[in-house]
Amino acid sequence: MQIQHNFSLKNYNTFGIEAKAKAFVEVSNTEELAQILKEHQNEKLFILGGGSNMLLTQDIDALVIHVNLKGKKILKEDDDYVWVQGNAGENWHEFVLWNIDKDFGGIENMSLIPGNVGTTPIQNIGAYGAEIKDTFVSCEAMKIDSQEIFTFTNEECKFGYRESIFKNEAKNQYVITSVTYKLTKTNHKINTSYGAIDGELAKHGITNPTIKEVSNAVIAIRQSKLPDPKELGNSGSFFKNPIVAREVYEKAHAQYPEMPHYNVGANQVKVPAGWLIEQAGFKGKRFGDAGVHTLQALVLVNYGNATGQEILNVSKDIQKTVLEKFGITIEAEVNII
Repeated sequence: MQIQHNFSLKNYNTFGIEAKAKAFVEVSNTEELAQILKEHQNEKLFILGGGSNMLLTQDIDALVIHVNLKGKKILKEDDDYVWVQGNAGENWHEFVLWNIDKDFGGIENMSLIPGNVGTTPIQNIGAYGAEIKDTFVSCEAMKIDSQEIFTFTNEECKFGYRESIFKNEAKNQYVITSVTYKLTKTNHKINTSYGAIDGELAKHGITNPTIKEVSNAVIAIRQSKLPDPKELGNSGSFFKNPIVAREVYEKAHAQYPEMPHYNVGANQVKVPAGWLIEQAGFKGKRFGDAGVHTLQALVLVNYGNATGQEILNVSKDIQKTVLEKFGITIEAEVNII
């Protein structure tokens, strides 16, 4: 473990933003993590995972601890289910494929989501009709001030739409070190109803898909719409899909009858943020090296040398315009640093 100073984070955030860390250290096991937390407990700390869900708008005046804990294993299984644990530093997509190769089902709809295993419960990541809370059993997390390991159950994580206890009352208090999921071995619950999965499968004449075929369809759809961060800096979906009161939706819908929506209970409606942004005229627009992706309006991109502040300014302009046009507030899904 070597602490480096004035360290560039350009390769540690998927936006590819140039920002410096006052100090930087990478930890590869819980013993190293505990040691660093104990030795630097009176300093400002910044916990860094895969860097896929943040926008750096400034240098980080803190010790950045890059959590690079690797490893995955089967904890137990029965005839129908398997309990699989992934350590926090495992790449999420690689973890999904590892399970699919073993015919373990339940997370295939979340293929190709950027980031690491350790951040999946923080955000309750989800895609194409699936969320982490559907398969999540528990996670282990180290308390920053005491270095004790605690276990959080599904219920204790208080999952909501892109929400968890780690974004609220437990924010900045723990470092997640591993996550356990309960996956199916038989009778996989195939979910192709959301988005364009059915259409992608139909292109290949697939009517009774396996979890591998669902994963392949999701990967194909995502690759057709979402840029590879290695080629074009981005953090995936920049905004949450807004969930609004039914009366708010109906007022906007009366003016824009083509507005797509999904009912969320009796009194709330989810509206696709991408549609709102596209209708507001931002899809494909470029502002210097910051811009909105040409194929998916939910994705803000760095064309090369954009600063985090420039990308943030674009996002604020989008929020202001959408609110003025539709009366609907959209919130950032990424963490603004």
